[in-house]
Amino acid sequence: MNKTVLIYACVLLLGVFVSAISQVMLKKSAMKQYDSKIKEYMNPLVIIAYIMFVGTTFLSIIAYKGIPLSMGPILEATSYIYVTFFGVKIFGEKLNLRKVVAMGLIIFGIIVYAQG
Repeated sequence: MNKTVLIYACVLLLGVFVSAISQVMLKKSAMKQYDSKIKEYMNPLVIIAYIMFVGTTFLSIIAYKGIPLSMGPILEATSYIYVTFFGVKIFGEKLNLRKVVAMGLIIFGIIVYAQG
Protein backbone atom coordinates (compact mmCIF):
# COMPACT_ATOMS: atom_id res chain seq x y z
CA MET A 1 0.00 0.00 0.00
CA ASN A 2 1.57 3.28 -1.05
CA LYS A 3 1.54 6.48 0.97
CA THR A 4 -1.26 8.12 -1.04
CA VAL A 5 -3.62 5.18 -0.57
CA LEU A 6 -2.79 5.13 3.12
CA ILE A 7 -3.66 8.83 3.49
CA TYR A 8 -6.97 8.40 1.69
CA ALA A 9 -7.72 5.28 3.76
CA CYS A 10 -7.19 7.35 6.90
CA VAL A 11 -9.60 9.97 5.54
CA LEU A 12 -12.24 7.27 5.09
CA LEU A 13 -11.59 5.85 8.55
CA LEU A 14 -11.94 9.34 10.02
CA GLY A 15 -15.28 9.70 8.25
CA VAL A 16 -16.47 6.35 9.56
CA PHE A 17 -15.43 7.31 13.10
CA VAL A 18 -17.20 10.68 12.90
CA SER A 19 -20.28 8.90 11.57
CA ALA A 20 -20.24 6.59 14.60
CA ILE A 21 -20.01 9.60 16.91
CA SER A 22 -23.00 11.22 15.19
CA GLN A 23 -24.98 7.99 15.62
CA VAL A 24 -24.26 8.15 19.35
CA MET A 25 -25.43 11.77 19.41
CA LEU A 26 -28.69 10.81 17.69
CA LYS A 27 -29.27 7.97 20.14
CA LYS A 28 -28.60 10.28 23.10
CA SER A 29 -31.13 12.71 21.68
CA ALA A 30 -33.68 9.95 21.10
CA MET A 31 -33.44 8.93 24.75
CA LYS A 32 -34.71 12.34 25.90
CA GLN A 33 -38.33 13.44 26.22
CA TYR A 34 -39.38 16.54 24.29
CA ASP A 35 -42.41 18.81 24.53
CA SER A 36 -43.17 18.58 20.82
CA LYS A 37 -42.17 16.74 17.65
CA ILE A 38 -40.51 19.90 16.35
CA LYS A 39 -38.21 20.08 19.39
CA GLU A 40 -37.47 16.39 19.02
CA TYR A 41 -35.98 16.92 15.57
CA MET A 42 -34.86 20.54 15.76
CA ASN A 43 -32.53 20.52 18.73
CA PRO A 44 -28.79 21.25 18.63
CA LEU A 45 -27.72 17.64 19.20
CA VAL A 46 -29.74 16.33 16.25
CA ILE A 47 -28.79 19.20 13.96
CA ILE A 48 -25.07 18.83 14.70
CA ALA A 49 -25.28 15.05 14.23
CA TYR A 50 -26.85 15.45 10.79
CA ILE A 51 -24.27 18.08 9.82
CA MET A 52 -21.61 15.57 10.82
CA PHE A 53 -23.29 12.95 8.61
CA VAL A 54 -23.10 15.34 5.66
CA GLY A 55 -19.44 15.94 6.44
CA THR A 56 -18.73 12.23 6.45
CA THR A 57 -20.30 11.98 3.00
CA PHE A 58 -17.77 14.50 1.72
CA LEU A 59 -14.95 12.65 3.45
CA SER A 60 -16.06 9.46 1.68
CA ILE A 61 -16.10 11.22 -1.68
CA ILE A 62 -12.58 12.51 -1.08
CA ALA A 63 -11.36 9.11 0.15
CA TYR A 64 -12.69 7.20 -2.86
CA LYS A 65 -10.53 9.38 -5.11
CA GLY A 66 -7.45 7.68 -3.71
CA ILE A 67 -8.41 4.19 -2.56
CA PRO A 68 -9.49 1.17 -4.58
CA LEU A 69 -13.25 0.72 -4.66
CA SER A 70 -12.87 -2.74 -3.13
CA MET A 71 -11.18 -1.27 -0.04
CA GLY A 72 -14.08 1.03 0.89
CA PRO A 73 -16.50 -1.53 2.34
CA ILE A 74 -13.67 -3.14 4.30
CA LEU A 75 -12.77 0.15 5.96
CA GLU A 76 -16.41 1.08 6.48
CA ALA A 77 -16.91 -2.20 8.36
CA THR A 78 -14.87 -0.66 11.18
CA SER A 79 -18.02 1.29 12.05
CA TYR A 80 -19.39 -1.85 13.70
CA ILE A 81 -16.37 -1.86 16.00
CA TYR A 82 -16.79 1.83 16.90
CA VAL A 83 -20.53 1.55 17.47
CA THR A 84 -20.13 -1.54 19.65
CA PHE A 85 -17.41 0.17 21.69
CA PHE A 86 -19.54 3.30 22.17
CA GLY A 87 -22.57 1.18 23.03
CA VAL A 88 -20.69 -0.59 25.80
CA LYS A 89 -18.87 2.47 27.17
CA ILE A 90 -21.53 5.16 26.83
CA PHE A 91 -24.84 3.29 27.00
CA GLY A 92 -23.80 0.37 29.19
CA GLU A 93 -24.88 -2.23 26.65
CA LYS A 94 -23.80 -5.79 27.27
CA LEU A 95 -21.47 -7.75 25.04
CA ASN A 96 -22.62 -11.29 24.44
CA LEU A 97 -20.83 -14.15 22.73
CA ARG A 98 -22.63 -13.53 19.45
CA LYS A 99 -21.43 -9.91 19.31
CA VAL A 100 -17.87 -10.88 20.24
CA VAL A 101 -17.78 -13.53 17.50
CA ALA A 102 -19.19 -11.05 14.98
CA MET A 103 -16.57 -8.48 15.94
CA GLY A 104 -13.87 -11.10 15.63
CA LEU A 105 -15.05 -12.00 12.14
CA ILE A 106 -15.05 -8.35 11.10
CA ILE A 107 -11.53 -7.83 12.41
CA PHE A 108 -10.39 -11.09 10.80
CA GLY A 109 -11.84 -9.98 7.47
CA ILE A 110 -10.04 -6.65 7.67
CA ILE A 111 -6.76 -8.44 8.43
CA VAL A 112 -7.25 -10.90 5.56
CA TYR A 113 -7.93 -8.05 3.14
CA ALA A 114 -4.88 -6.13 4.39
CA GLN A 115 -2.66 -9.15 3.76
CA GLY A 116 -3.38 -8.92 0.06
